[in-house]
Amino acid sequence: MRKIRVLVVDDSAFMRKVISDILSQDPWIEVIDKARNGLEGIEKVKKLSPDVVTMDVEMPTMNGLEALEHLMKHHPLPVIMLSSLTHEGATETIKALELGAVDFIPKPSGSISLDIHKVEDQIIAKVKAAAGAKLNKHPISSFTPTREKGNEKVRSDLTLIKKRVTPNPDLPNLILIGTSTGGPKALQIVLTSLPAHIPAAVLIVQHMPPGFTKSLSQRLDTLSALHVTEAEDGMDLKVGSVYIAPGDYHMELKRRNTGQFYIGLNQTEPKAGHRPSVDALFESAALLDLPSTYVVVMTGMGSDGTRGLKALKSVSGCKQIIAEDESTCVVFGMPKSAIASGNVDTVLPLSKIGPYLAEVLI
Repeated sequence: MRKIRVLVVDDSAFMRKVISDILSQDPWIEVIDKARNGLEGIEKVKKLSPDVVTMDVEMPTMNGLEALEHLMKHHPLPVIMLSSLTHEGATETIKALELGAVDFIPKPSGSISLDIHKVEDQIIAKVKAAAGAKLNKHPISSFTPTREKGNEKVRSDLTLIKKRVTPNPDLPNLILIGTSTGGPKALQIVLTSLPAHIPAAVLIVQHMPPGFTKSLSQRLDTLSALHVTEAEDGMDLKVGSVYIAPGDYHMELKRRNTGQFYIGLNQTEPKAGHRPSVDALFESAALLDLPSTYVVVMTGMGSDGTRGLKALKSVSGCKQIIAEDESTCVVFGMPKSAIASGNVDTVLPLSKIGPYLAEVLI
């Protein structure tokens, strides 16, 4: 196995050195060069053909978003963005993920983070994952917001057998989704293929730190026909709404004595290093008398969700467990683990997950 060749792009000499030093600790990573801005980064990508680029968002001459857009069009390769923990930084990060960045790393304390070592394990792990990542083949121009489709019923040529659901006036169906690396863009593709009149509430766990899930939910809300929001503790579930677990909180499904389903948030210990955790959502759902429930595991590192699937598999309300096919995963970790567990019913490429859910639920 040859070393992963990395180009570090940051306008701060301090950050360039620290990030390079962190990456160089790993025997399988080699920092081949550094660049001071996006323009210089593009030139060095052309010249050196690195395996992975780490790219700061805020830089003079050409910023990270401009450089990323150019690279994705002309020299596509895995790019990890480094972003500040501000609202503006979170918004820019979501845009970067749309443009094709594989992942991002939040700087703990602003553009020049003297405490960047707090996330050094994360930096190394994400660079290694990015080196084996597949670049998402779905360009932004392919997204068609479902709002423009009116009430047109989504049709598909899927030959899978439909499992018709039993109607319930309060909450007839649930969709539970777990994802990580590559998830923000994958969620765009799935949610924009669900029509406004789909008779379900959607709960999503996307591995992200605090602040970023708010920006993600706001962005998805502008694109989807459904109402997308960052979940709040005690929030009642409504048909046609999508709830995204906030960063640093586990999201659990709960039910009141009246039968109303609602969201519970907590900050109990991370599960396998994750908070929010997909397992936390799935395992909480498995304790309840569920309506017809469809479960989806999509692109991401690791195995979060697999343990929860085992619990859900035996629940009568769980109608189908779907995993994203390897061919469309940015990182085939979570779906691979789910499939290997033997609890997955259906494997679908990303572009067919949304249409399939629409078809079985309408």
